[in-house]
Amino acid sequence: MFKNRKKLISFATIFIILVAAPVTLNRIYNFGLEPVSKNPQESSQIFVVHPGEPVVEIAKNLEKENLIKNALAFRLLVGRMGIAKNIQAGDFRLSSAMSSRQIAQELTHGVLDVWITLPEGLRIEEQAAKIEEKLKFGANNVYAFDKSEYIKTAEEGYMFPDTYLIPKDATARQIVQKLRTTFDQKVTQQMLEIGKKNDLSAKDVIILASLVEREAKTKDEKPTIAGILVNRIKAGMPLQVDATIQYALGYDSSQKTWWPQVTQDQYTSARSVYNTYLNAGLPPGPIANPGIDSISAVANPVDTDYYYYLHDLEGKTHYAETAQEHNQNVQEFILK
Repeated sequence: MFKNRKKLISFATIFIILVAAPVTLNRIYNFGLEPVSKNPQESSQIFVVHPGEPVVEIAKNLEKENLIKNALAFRLLVGRMGIAKNIQAGDFRLSSAMSSRQIAQELTHGVLDVWITLPEGLRIEEQAAKIEEKLKFGANNVYAFDKSEYIKTAEEGYMFPDTYLIPKDATARQIVQKLRTTFDQKVTQQMLEIGKKNDLSAKDVIILASLVEREAKTKDEKPTIAGILVNRIKAGMPLQVDATIQYALGYDSSQKTWWPQVTQDQYTSARSVYNTYLNAGLPPGPIANPGIDSISAVANPVDTDYYYYLHDLEGKTHYAETAQEHNQNVQEFILK
């Protein structure tokens, strides 16, 4: 009798645990999703989600900013809602009076500013397309960016490549101003004036930096390539930079790129002041928007005896002092 009673008590205890535990956990979970503040007039604050930031980090930051009660509960909620991939990068106006569910939903469409990365070496048309792609999303009911206006007003070479937090209602002119201001902050006048030692004006430095940006494969080779191009300018030689022909030709619809492969015939058939095979010296303006490494490389080029360079089929760079050595490199590394 005692054994049966003991078994009954054990069974009842296990039953209660099995029933009570989920109920308790569910209550804890739901409590963790409730608003931190019960004051509906609670002031809002700006919360930033960085590009590529995982949900676990977002949840930790929300809890740290006292916007949610429990980071784990928030992560479980996002998983149940199936919205992890829909959370946007940018900044959001959130309040501790909002529930975790409201905050989770807001992170998928309530962005105020959008993160936009503009890589080095893009021409303004490419920048315009990237900006449009990032700003023109379905939930952006205040979209005001005009791609054509951006292309018209942007200054090639001075639209500094960087990662920006752009208001979703920003106009083309506002973005142009933001990029130009960043250029002026990052590229000092002193840096540009160093180019005078090689008879390069401030404008020349940016033009040459745009060529280096398109030509160099790595950061380390930029000062050497800059030194080679400076040598060619001083010697009165054509720069012979394929990227200048690409810039002159514009968008290639067959290859769907602004930077198509240049053919041998185009070295002479591309009649443009930007063609550095037909015209000695620098082109009249930048061909892309260079980053700080390329600008620094032109301001402080390597003092070298090389006048030629090429990249082989694997991307490795080969330098030469004479045309004969360069032609040997072409035969060995390009035409082999």
